[in-house]
Amino acid sequence: QVQLVESGGGLVQAGGSLRLSCAASGGTFSRYAMGWFRQAPGKEREFVAAISWSAGSTYYADSVKGRFTISRDNAKNTVYLQMNSLKPEDTAVYYCAARTSIYFSRSGNDYSYWGQGTQVTVSS
Repeated sequence: QVQLVESGGGLVQAGGSLRLSCAASGGTFSRYAMGWFRQAPGKEREFVAAISWSAGSTYYADSVKGRFTISRDNAKNTVYLQMNSLKPEDTAVYYCAARTSIYFSRSGNDYSYWGQGTQVTVSS
């Protein structure tokens, strides 16, 4: 069983930055592709970014491309999401997820394990 714990959320002004972390335990982290998703109030969960097991490949939603960067440190069992140039529309609960495959996916249905989420609020 894999446990995921997100941290790093908070309140930031538009144009600011935040770095989210997701610490994994209970599994072989280096064998999992990892993803970040978000859900805003009244909206469906949406894909944000994903990274392959080796960090050799990354993929981003068009809405965050060029502003967000996903990375991972397999020695620390941690995946990160650096968020720059934040906009009010980035406000959401952010979740990290683990997929028991070395290949990433943009579909939440392909991920088996989820964290509890961390709130990101961007004020205008």
